[in-house]
Amino acid sequence: MHNIEIGGKGRETLLVTPEVTANFLGPDAARVLSTPQMILYMERASRLNILRFLDPGYDTVGTKVNISHLAGAPVGATVNFVAEIVASNGRRVEFRVEAWNGTEKIGEGTHERAIINVEKFAARQAEKSRGA
Repeated sequence: MHNIEIGGKGRETLLVTPEVTANFLGPDAARVLSTPQMILYMERASRLNILRFLDPGYDTVGTKVNISHLAGAPVGATVNFVAEIVASNGRRVEFRVEAWNGTEKIGEGTHERAIINVEKFAARQAEKSRGA
């Protein structure tokens, strides 16, 4: 089965553009990376981290997030996301996630993903669609 390395780290980088900001704040000067986009990139870093440990035909889906958004990252900032594997229990994998704008931590928390067999998962979802 999967040989998951506790302590393994995955990384993602994002240049903050107007498309990933909280646009309801008004003027461009007040626009910062939105919380949903920060969480998306934390999840991406986690998924990319775990993929290298999975057997062919397997992937993961997010099942839980517990995130704090600590500070803003303005348009033009480069945000680095780090996802560290902290536990693996059967199909569940837990991560410690962080987001950094330079030396300032702008987000932190935990994230959990479930390992899935892609073919079986797709078949179950197709069956649900037929029954809907």
